[in-house]
Amino acid sequence: MDLQLAGKKVLVTGSTAGIGFATASALAAEGASVVVNGRTQERVDAAVGNIRKLHPKPELSGVASDVSNAAGCAKLITALARVDILVNNMGIFEPKPFEQIPDQDWFRFFEANVMSGVRLSRHYLSGMREKNWGRILFVSSESAVQIPAEMIHYGMTKTAQVAVARGIAETVAGTGITVNSVLAGPTRSEGVETFIAQVGAGGDSAAFEAEFFKTVRPTSLLKRFETVEEVANMIVYLASPLASATTGSALRVEGGVVRAIL
Repeated sequence: MDLQLAGKKVLVTGSTAGIGFATASALAAEGASVVVNGRTQERVDAAVGNIRKLHPKPELSGVASDVSNAAGCAKLITALARVDILVNNMGIFEPKPFEQIPDQDWFRFFEANVMSGVRLSRHYLSGMREKNWGRILFVSSESAVQIPAEMIHYGMTKTAQVAVARGIAETVAGTGITVNSVLAGPTRSEGVETFIAQVGAGGDSAAFEAEFFKTVRPTSLLKRFETVEEVANMIVYLASPLASATTGSALRVEGGVVRAIL
């Protein structure tokens, strides 16, 4: 299937690893002009190089900028004035008991996970309006619907992302611009590998995975961590012209963790 992404300028934040890298790589495979983003030049260069090994023909570039703060977003915008497609993927998470989450962590998580997308969407939307075409995607989580007791501050930001995405979609009603959020499930990303190492205390990864889905995410129908590619596939489709009738939606790629039918 031709997703008609050839030549589209795409920015994927937090794309040096995990879901972001898989998304950038899949978009490059479709012929899009992809801009990789990460906190350090070393990681950005490595990611660009790795994608080029897989897809030597597409146009690739990178911008090193920490978009978890206003200065980093401004730096990225200065380096990249316009895009056709914005994938707000960068995010942080950390398991911590509610009573031990201080005020600064609540603000830090909100600024990183929510305000990064707000700031970038606010800037790039004007260029999309001029073309009357564009895609804005927020990579959210099933935690937006089922707030995880082990990291409530993270779940709060994922819910906020869904609300922001729907709100922006309302402002571009009747145009060629679509805005959606993607509710990913537990995914075996770089961050989750670190989480497994921390929580699993260096034990057997397969055993930890089985126990995790037995006790922490028992409603999962997959009963395993998703791959980053499985999540990226949905993101890439939503970024394409073929997804023109899907907007203002929260698309679930969460392995059936959420039991609600709607």
